[in-house]
Amino acid sequence: MLVRAYQQRVYWLVRKMVIDHDDADDLTQEVFIKVHKAINSFREDSQLFTWIYRIATNECLSYLNKKKKRFFLPIEDVGQQLISKLDSSAHITSDEIQKKLQEALLMLPDKQRLVFNLKYFEEMPYEEMAEMTGTSVGALKASFHHAVKKIEDFLAKD
Repeated sequence: MLVRAYQQRVYWLVRKMVIDHDDADDLTQEVFIKVHKAINSFREDSQLFTWIYRIATNECLSYLNKKKKRFFLPIEDVGQQLISKLDSSAHITSDEIQKKLQEALLMLPDKQRLVFNLKYFEEMPYEEMAEMTGTSVGALKASFHHAVKKIEDFLAKD
């Protein structure tokens, strides 16, 4: 029931972070395995959706950190690797503006990209993001502001 209710939303959150369809599928499955194993520890002090998103967020950030460490890649190289996946992805529209935005997003640090995706694409309120990420509203607003500035700078260069 949980998978049916939240699978698509979790998949697209993960997909926006890792770009690759197969990686997003695997991570989405891992998220729901963790949800299933930990459902008894859900304290109901937040919404179920927020709790699941927090697990998904942590899985994405852990995956990206492991990828960087495993391949000893600097952040810029991981961004370039994800951009090459973006170019070959059939699931991303070929619209040039959308592609440039996605490239700009891939150049952001993982946490800024997450905050931008949640605010811009998911239209999630800062308060809900704060609950989900365990970060203050002020820090999230600052991350979003920095992300927007970096995206504007990236797009202005092109």
